[in-house]
Amino acid sequence: MDSVTQAVLGASVSGVMLGRYHGRKAYVAGAILGTLPDLDVLIRYSNPIANMINHRGFSHSVFVLTALSLVLTWLIRKWPPATQYDWKRLFATLWLVFITHVLADAFTSYGTQLFWPLMPTPTSWSSIFIIDPFFTIPMLIATIAGISWGARPRVQRMNALALGWCVVYLCVSLAGKAVAESRVRTALEQSGVEVEAIFSTPGPFNILLWRVVARTDDDHYYEYITSLLDKTPREHVKAALNTSMADRFPDDPMINGLRWFSGDWIRYDIIDTHLVATDLRMGLGTGYYSFRFRIAERDTHGRWVAITPERWPSDRGLDALKAVLNRVLSTDPPLPLQAWESRMHFNP
Repeated sequence: MDSVTQAVLGASVSGVMLGRYHGRKAYVAGAILGTLPDLDVLIRYSNPIANMINHRGFSHSVFVLTALSLVLTWLIRKWPPATQYDWKRLFATLWLVFITHVLADAFTSYGTQLFWPLMPTPTSWSSIFIIDPFFTIPMLIATIAGISWGARPRVQRMNALALGWCVVYLCVSLAGKAVAESRVRTALEQSGVEVEAIFSTPGPFNILLWRVVARTDDDHYYEYITSLLDKTPREHVKAALNTSMADRFPDDPMINGLRWFSGDWIRYDIIDTHLVATDLRMGLGTGYYSFRFRIAERDTHGRWVAITPERWPSDRGLDALKAVLNRVLSTDPPLPLQAWESRMHFNP
């Protein structure tokens, strides 16, 4: 999630747990600690794929954050902040501030390594966009109230309600995700298409519009756009994954790392003499994906050689964003997915 959301989430948790003891200080401390796990972005790795797959790594591990909560509890108790509560409440507060941060991240499509140093595919429940005002604004209002007026009973109730709203909103997002995936799976099965795996993610700033990607066993995928206000899935496009191109480099750590991190939701395109890998999980959709990398190039003998990965230039897609936001409530005009798909083969 974005930094504002993480700050107000931490502030609300700390305010509910410790506000009556520390007033405004509890909200400020929670806001600061709530952003702490994201400081890993300050660590720069050797290339953009390494930066991507190491973000939300050790700093988002439940094991590391539990240990950090224990250490901070011990240090803070060296100078007791209050005599009204024991170390257990302090530990619970610190732990909840950190764990709610990483759990919120896990609800996005990026991928969060909750169990580092164990290495399962990073968790990506992908039911909420990285910025969602409907999720964030209630906590933002409650946090502003806490910092402005302290931990008055009414403010405390406001923060508790804001956190309750977050839980409800996430549950509704999971239900919306299930509906969107079910619609697409049914539509494909009725067309005689066997689905091997499916991934879905909400559109920008809402949980009504969904982008659903379905992988088939013939090394292709279908991408559908569907709003919960639609009766059936509408716009869709089919494209090749070209996974055989990645299989040429079985020992390349960056290509293998990208496949692991994404759950192998990767498409490969030959553009001139470049091999470009695209993470299908993030972005507005075909033609406007957030993460594309040049991973190999053809040498003078026509052979493919892996290179140090580089970001592949992409359009910010402001016009496409406007079209997607309009599509949330209206099917007219439909999104031009076929036209957008042709952008995947351009060399900017």
